[in-house]
Amino acid sequence: MTFMALFFWGYFAVLQYPLRPAVTMPEIFIDRWIPFTPLAYPFYVSLWVYVSLAPALLGSLRSLLGFGAWIAALCLFCLGLFWFWPTAVPLADIDWRQYPQMALIKGMDAGGNACPSLHVGSAVFAACWLARVLRNIAAPALLIWVNWACCLLIIWSTVATRQHVVLDVLAGGVVGLAFALISLRHVGHRCGISRL
Repeated sequence: MTFMALFFWGYFAVLQYPLRPAVTMPEIFIDRWIPFTPLAYPFYVSLWVYVSLAPALLGSLRSLLGFGAWIAALCLFCLGLFWFWPTAVPLADIDWRQYPQMALIKGMDAGGNACPSLHVGSAVFAACWLARVLRNIAAPALLIWVNWACCLLIIWSTVATRQHVVLDVLAGGVVGLAFALISLRHVGHRCGISRL
C-alpha cells in the first residue's frame, strides 16, 4: 500500500509538472482494427489485482523484496520518460459522459503518460513473474495459459478503452519484458529460483 501511495504521488506530480508539452502519439492501422468497447473497462482496472498475484504467491521475503524493487525501478523508469518526453493519446470522438466509469479515469489521467504504456509494462512484468511462480509450484499448465490470457486481455483493454494507442502498447511491452527478464535473472541467481 505504501508503494502504491508513493507511486501515485509521483505519477500525478509528473503529469502535473511535465518538462515540456505532451506530443500526441500517432495511430497506426492496427488501432483501427480494435474498436472502442466499454466491456474492456473491467479488464483495464483488473491490473491492480493482477500485479498483486505474483508477490502474494512468492515463498520468501527476499523474493518479495526483489519483486518490489524491480517493479519500482520499472515505474521510475517510465515516470522519468513521462517527465522528459510527455506523450498523449489522440482525442477520441467519444462522448465520455455516456460511459461514467470511463469518464472517471479519463478525468484523472491527464496527457503526458501515453508512451510507453505503464499499464502494459506492469502487466507484462507481472505475467512473467507469475509464470515463474506457477512453474516453481508445479501448477497445472492451464493456469499458466490463463495467466498469459489475462495479460493479453489487459493489454487489449488499454487500446479498447482508448487509454493508449498500439505504439504505446508495443513500447510498454518491450519495457515490461526487459525489466522482467533482467529482474528474474537477478533475483533467481540470488534466491535460487529456477529459470523462467
